[in-house]
Amino acid sequence: MYLRRDESKLRCRYVLFDLDGTLTESKEGITRSVQYALKKYNIFVENLDSLQKFIGPPLKDSFIQYYGFSEKQACGAIGYYRKYFVSRGMFQNKVYEGIEDLLKKLEKLKLNLMVATSKPTVFAEKILRHYGLYPYFSAVAGANLDGTRCTKGEVIEYILDKYNIGDLDRVVMVGDRKHDVLGASQNGIDCIGVTYGYGSAGELKNAGAAYIVHDVGELFTRIVSI
Repeated sequence: MYLRRDESKLRCRYVLFDLDGTLTESKEGITRSVQYALKKYNIFVENLDSLQKFIGPPLKDSFIQYYGFSEKQACGAIGYYRKYFVSRGMFQNKVYEGIEDLLKKLEKLKLNLMVATSKPTVFAEKILRHYGLYPYFSAVAGANLDGTRCTKGEVIEYILDKYNIGDLDRVVMVGDRKHDVLGASQNGIDCIGVTYGYGSAGELKNAGAAYIVHDVGELFTRIVSI
């Protein structure tokens, strides 16, 4: 992967995309993986919608917050989660309509497109390759498998440092949950919140999103008008 030369006449040069709920509709795979992990602790959840809250934040934090797991239990649950996710859940997923066309148009404008996700990098790369999106991105960064660099703020910081991105006015984060907005804010960059994912307009607004858009077409217009 490599960064594109700064040939764009747009103010925005770097666009960081969240993965789940922004590029792909990953609810089924993630919630079924969580469901599988909870069963190992004799917690039976039939309504997958109730597990949607796991999409976005680090998994360990969610197991602790929503089910009262100890840190040791949460780490064990992540192991069970990954067992299901790798075998089935990873591809119980689909690309949102219009996303590939969006990436093509942004690529033609010579923008650097990057993925910043709380999902482990190795899984994010496999998903992007599976759905043919990988070539559009100059960088893909996520959590480490050992649980480090798991918050969105840490992932964004890693990207900015690794690629020596100092002009923060030319960077924008795109995501669907408050964690994307807060992670962007921690690093001094704006965030475009998208409501077609798993977070509401209210959640994004309260977190401080600089912009809120409701569909992929509107997202393109916003990026090129910043």
